[in-house]
Amino acid sequence: MAGLKELRTRIGSIKSTQKITSAMKMVAAARLRRSQDLLAKSKTYNDGLLTIAGRLYKDISTESKATGKELVYPLIMQSKPSKNKHLLVVFSSDRGLCGSYNSYILRETLFRIDELRREGKEVKVLCIGKKLGDALKHRCPEAVFDVLSGVGGKADNYREVEDITELLFGEYMIGKFDVCEVIYTYFHSAINREIKHKNFLPFELEIDENDPRYDDKFNDAFYEYDVAKEKAFSDIIFMLAVSEMYQILLNSLTSEQGARMTSMDNATRNANDMIAKLTLKYNRLRQGAITTELIEIIAGAEAL
Repeated sequence: MAGLKELRTRIGSIKSTQKITSAMKMVAAARLRRSQDLLAKSKTYNDGLLTIAGRLYKDISTESKATGKELVYPLIMQSKPSKNKHLLVVFSSDRGLCGSYNSYILRETLFRIDELRREGKEVKVLCIGKKLGDALKHRCPEAVFDVLSGVGGKADNYREVEDITELLFGEYMIGKFDVCEVIYTYFHSAINREIKHKNFLPFELEIDENDPRYDDKFNDAFYEYDVAKEKAFSDIIFMLAVSEMYQILLNSLTSEQGARMTSMDNATRNANDMIAKLTLKYNRLRQGAITTELIEIIAGAEAL
């Protein structure tokens, strides 16, 4: 009977864990839907900024070619003479229970650190997320530049991203690093994610100049500027950089919630399987115990 009691206790424990994983799955699913909505809405805003920046760049570039005047890029788009000091900005999560999400990011980060060091580069890592920071402090402590936790906790704090971007620009301008690269998880679907690299500083404007949306009179619109085009372009580039960083953050947060939902769903399914197997074993032991007691009773009655 001791075996039966142990099985009952274990089944009860697994059922309690199953309730927790099931609740966490539902919470992650709700947060995933919210993050997906924010990601879609912010992409529209980002595309609008990119259109404005592309139109300004095309106008300035055309005027520069026509007048022979040298095109001067904003400071954040200007490359440094030396490219020896690299800063990796890596996005991970603050909490666990999201499957292999953080493990893949850590592996990719360590691989990139080793790759740059083999090229003779000095590498520092800015960890956006507590999990990566804790892991790197044990695996590669000398590479940790700083650890920021709680960023985008509600996935909609645009000001936090703006502060981080301003910090990066300030450090870049005073020469703390020559190149800034971002490593993050790009969201495809709840079960399909991809770790990507993106050069962030010097900032690069990737546009197709043959695209008609960058024309000054696209859709019969005509644009005038209250300030010099170069000043407007510099301001828009900063806004676009913040928007791009926000897109990266939202992709990472959405991927994290997708990974957590999938992980908790798998845990709930595994708990179901374990409960079914243990219940079957419990019923067999209980049936065997009852049969043994019946045989003893019958044997005792016959002996009398």
